[in-house]
Amino acid sequence: MPEFVEWDSFYVIVGSCAGALIGLQFVVMTLIAERPPQGAKEGTAAFSTPTIVHFATAFFLSAILRAPWHTINTVAVLWGLVGVGGIAYTVIVARRMLRQSAYEPEFEDWAFHGVLPFIAYAAIAATALAAAFHLNEALFGVGGALLLLLFSAIHNAWDGVAYQVLVGRRSEKD
Repeated sequence: MPEFVEWDSFYVIVGSCAGALIGLQFVVMTLIAERPPQGAKEGTAAFSTPTIVHFATAFFLSAILRAPWHTINTVAVLWGLVGVGGIAYTVIVARRMLRQSAYEPEFEDWAFHGVLPFIAYAAIAATALAAAFHLNEALFGVGGALLLLLFSAIHNAWDGVAYQVLVGRRSEKD
């Protein structure tokens, strides 16, 4: 489809970035795993795993949007399912954030782990519905949503590492 050709570089960049950042998260988790802090299991489910899911979503959507589709219908259904699944997953993450006791979430945590990913996944789902009638606008919408998801995940990855290095290690020494 000619509409996708114009987005080639965008999805190559976003997908490559997401793939590389997934690898870096694995390295960081390996380093942290040597001395896991108290409550690490529930904290990981609430804060670290969603970061990998968001990176993987950006990687996956970049890949499927670069496949040689002949019609918009199949790809729109796929990206719509990703959006709906992401909405459900974000609700699960919010519940995990409430239930875990390793860390008291602050406003910034709720914004970057809950609200912004929810908005991104909702936009992905909405643009899938709009794709049949307004393809160019839908492509801008899904592209913007992927960037929001990617930047939220980058923030969350950095925040998690900074917390482990600056707070987690300090409390071990006390």
